[in-house]
Amino acid sequence: MKKSFWVFKAIKIAFAVTAFFFLVGFVTMNLWNWLIPVLFKGPIISFCQAIGLLALAKILFGGFGRGSRCGGRRFGHNRWQQKMQERFDNMTPEEKEKFKAKMQGRCGNRFGNFEEKTNVVVE
Repeated sequence: MKKSFWVFKAIKIAFAVTAFFFLVGFVTMNLWNWLIPVLFKGPIISFCQAIGLLALAKILFGGFGRGSRCGGRRFGHNRWQQKMQERFDNMTPEEKEKFKAKMQGRCGNRFGNFEEKTNVVVE
């Protein structure tokens, strides 16, 4: 019984993805053919060309993804920053100064904010 449930669910998902693909392509084709020839004297495109246009937009602009690009970048940036902080914490004082000078020379003051963590006890 469970196997048939998952097969049915997979078929349903495949159908939904295919329907969405065709719907987005159809909407893109109709919007293009409605606006571009009138506004810019451009060509009329077919459904396949509309799908290709969407693929090109995805490559160039990175849209259609989950969440916002900034959210993804910030999460990746935090992981990167934590990793660099760990590396910085394991360096000797001479290595730290050399690292700071090298990064400041390359990137300005953006990378000079790694500092030693000290335990501060508040009473």
